[in-house]
Amino acid sequence: MADQDVTKPTESGEAAVVQPDLSLPPEQEITELEQLLAAEPDDFQARCRLGELYFSRGRLDDALAEVKKAIEMAESIRAEMNRSLAMYYSNLGTIYATKDMVDEAEAQFKKAIEINPHDVLSLFNLGRVYSNRRQFMEAKTSFERLVEITPEDPVAWYNLAGVYVELDNPQVSDYNTIDMALQCYLRTLELDPKHLEASFKLMELAMNHRKVDLAIKVMEDAVEHNPDEPLVYYNLISTYDKCKMFEQAEKTRQKLKDRFAKRAKETGKT
Repeated sequence: MADQDVTKPTESGEAAVVQPDLSLPPEQEITELEQLLAAEPDDFQARCRLGELYFSRGRLDDALAEVKKAIEMAESIRAEMNRSLAMYYSNLGTIYATKDMVDEAEAQFKKAIEINPHDVLSLFNLGRVYSNRRQFMEAKTSFERLVEITPEDPVAWYNLAGVYVELDNPQVSDYNTIDMALQCYLRTLELDPKHLEASFKLMELAMNHRKVDLAIKVMEDAVEHNPDEPLVYYNLISTYDKCKMFEQAEKTRQKLKDRFAKRAKETGKT
């Protein structure tokens, strides 16, 4: 590791050589660089040069420390560049998808994920591409990865639930994934209790698999969290009727009438 010229990228992307200050004795240059880094610790070129000077003066421990810091900074810069580059590929994929150029869109989303495996938008969009093509095993991989990265995102869980529902179809796969679908819809509602589509699909799924108590609870919770949405009342009434809970169904009908009669009066006053 000899005392040598240092290069850094210019705005155009080309490498520009940073010449050492030969007018200064090495010890004086070291002192000035140390002072500079005390004030501006993120000056990458100064840190690289200081490491070179330490090495040339035989200060191996100091050189080791500076080179390690320079590597950490360079890795951070590279990671940020990768995130930005992945975002551009993802944007390109979105444009292709909007133009119905699905194959091109898929390629760009894959490229973005290759560069940055944590690119959430590309994972989501790739999962949607696969779902629309009914390639549910591939969609499953994308959405499972997405919920690993964003476990607090109800949209990710909702889409994964839909894939599990499709995979439970014997004509699609040999997988038995209905319980996983139920859990994903429940997780969606845990994160977003007002998610109407998740409520309706979970209710329907529960009814189809004779999980009556779950279906009723889901729709009762939906009414509680969406009291001004008539559709949830109608679905709860329908669920009660299917379960032969006619008294509860009638009470819910009356609750719906009362609530929206009151709302109509309040609207008329304003």
